[in-house]
Amino acid sequence: MPNFFEKPLFRLPVYGLIGVVVLALLILWMYQWVLGLILTALFGLSIFFLVKADQQAKKEFEGYISTLSYRVKKVGEEALMEMPIGIMLVNDQYFIEWSNPYLASCFDEDTLVGRSLYDIAESLVPLIKQEVDSEYITLQDQKFKVIIKREERLLYFFDVTKQKEIEKQYRDEQTVLAFIFLDNYDEITQGIDDQTRSNLNSEVTSILNQWAMEHGIFLKRVSSERFIAVLNEQILSQLEKSKFAILDTVREKATVQNVSLTLSIGVGSGVSELPELGDLAQSSLDLALGRGGDQVAIKQPNGKVKFYGGKTNPIEKRTRVRARVISHALKEIILESDKVIIMGHKYPDMDAVGSSIGVLKVAQVNGKEGFIVLNEDELDMGVQRLMGEVKKHSELSSRFITPEEALEIATDDTLLVVLDTHKPSLVIEERLLNKIDNVVVIDHHRRGEEFIKDPLLVYMEPYASSTAELVTELLEYQPKRLTMDMIEATALLAGIIVDTKSFTFRTGSRTFDAASYLRAKGADTILVQKFLKEDIDLYVKRSKLIQTTKIFANGIAIAKADETDEELYDQVIIAQAADTLLTMRNILASFVIARRDEETVAISARSLGDINVQLIMEALNGGGHLTNAATQLTNISLDEAEEQLKQAIHEYLEGGNEE
Repeated sequence: MPNFFEKPLFRLPVYGLIGVVVLALLILWMYQWVLGLILTALFGLSIFFLVKADQQAKKEFEGYISTLSYRVKKVGEEALMEMPIGIMLVNDQYFIEWSNPYLASCFDEDTLVGRSLYDIAESLVPLIKQEVDSEYITLQDQKFKVIIKREERLLYFFDVTKQKEIEKQYRDEQTVLAFIFLDNYDEITQGIDDQTRSNLNSEVTSILNQWAMEHGIFLKRVSSERFIAVLNEQILSQLEKSKFAILDTVREKATVQNVSLTLSIGVGSGVSELPELGDLAQSSLDLALGRGGDQVAIKQPNGKVKFYGGKTNPIEKRTRVRARVISHALKEIILESDKVIIMGHKYPDMDAVGSSIGVLKVAQVNGKEGFIVLNEDELDMGVQRLMGEVKKHSELSSRFITPEEALEIATDDTLLVVLDTHKPSLVIEERLLNKIDNVVVIDHHRRGEEFIKDPLLVYMEPYASSTAELVTELLEYQPKRLTMDMIEATALLAGIIVDTKSFTFRTGSRTFDAASYLRAKGADTILVQKFLKEDIDLYVKRSKLIQTTKIFANGIAIAKADETDEELYDQVIIAQAADTLLTMRNILASFVIARRDEETVAISARSLGDINVQLIMEALNGGGHLTNAATQLTNISLDEAEEQLKQAIHEYLEGGNEE
């Protein structure tokens, strides 16, 4: 108990009261000394007992404090030794000076004193060295949160195994939504009888239902070509480990009249709100379809996308309905514009320039001015020869302008047509995208995550051999008064020939139809060959690259220029070297690494279709097609570029790919 007499605020009223009593007794003694004597005796006794009580209270209080101190000390010792929190003291050499019994029991040891951290928990050493305040680690199959007090060299271990298990269970049970689309269902079912169509539907439904049942997926068919699947993160992880084998199963088993059916799957995951989950799934499906189908896209809220499949070339669409619709839509957009500016990708090839000339013709036939943006400092030898021929035609050559001139003439009503790319970072002049709101994208590459923002019209067909092929089909549905000069038709045909390697790669029936149309319009195949002729010096330079070839894995060839030569290579030479390597026996895929300029290293990739070089190049921030892709790396050495390429190839061969 506390001593109230020792409290300052208590002393003043007590002393005042005693003073008043003493004064009263003195007065009483003066007039009634007998009564004063009695009261004085009583007052003295009261003071005596009050002092005795205060002394007793003080003694009891001191005893209480003594007992409490002992109890607190004992509880502290008990807590230190018995509480389920690990405590460890280490020295500068990372030897354990002391630990409580609980921590020792976690390691099935009687004591840890004298042991080295390198022996029992080596992962803790770098954490201490890196000056990390807290971290999660796994020791003896248990998960701990470790809090490090560096000055005291003291470590606290909090067992969070149960917490992590609950967190994992929560993540595993989060809902995942998937949209499954039969890529070419309409194409296959056109012209087949009802019985065959019914058999096909039954076969596809049976395959997907069996797959869903095996993995615990809820599957519902919502239309002839679309399914909805509901699953969770744990099931999704299992499907990723199998690389979505259902793609191969459907492609191999669901066949009719020797035409294979393929699947595209868009997956939304990582969020709890169902509307957002649906948006992610639909966006993923659009991305998978934009890349040619027969693959899975898994889009996450952080923007990352994983791709699986894509092992086959996109199937050519026999119907031209979409081409006619796009052609008419493009015509309407052009008529609403004051002028048309056309732009391809940096370092434009024959396809980009040829298709630009084709879109210029579309603008002119609809009575609008058109201009092609071109940087003449970025042209390869073949395009330079083409431009040399174009300059002989003053009307056509006057339509080519620099990026600066394009920025000056662009208005709010100007239409910008981007060709042979859909990535803002690859266009000739990115500032035009920021200045012009009305944008049309026409491309034949598989769609990547990076995409031009809010275009008015998108025409992307990965099955097409080239953008020149797509533009040629659009020209066929323009007004009948359309006439073409020989150089215009030849430029478009050159784009097709270059991208198909003279009709050997990615060539479908519609490719030949487009070439036939251009030939009828006066395209000169001899002139195309003149454009494509190469110099002996370039041939020798390409041979030097091929000479460095080494086999990285079964059927994968990698050629790398010699860094000590300090020689720069044109993109076309690098691509041609990759093409040449692919013609060699037992080569399934080829990669050529060379320096474009002092800051840029280029990699060209080619394959016969067994290896998806597009996914490998996308891992290095590039892109392209299943059999034809490339990337450019900045501020990096050739050796570093080779190591990154080998890592990307290894990750591709091992499993899924993430963008």
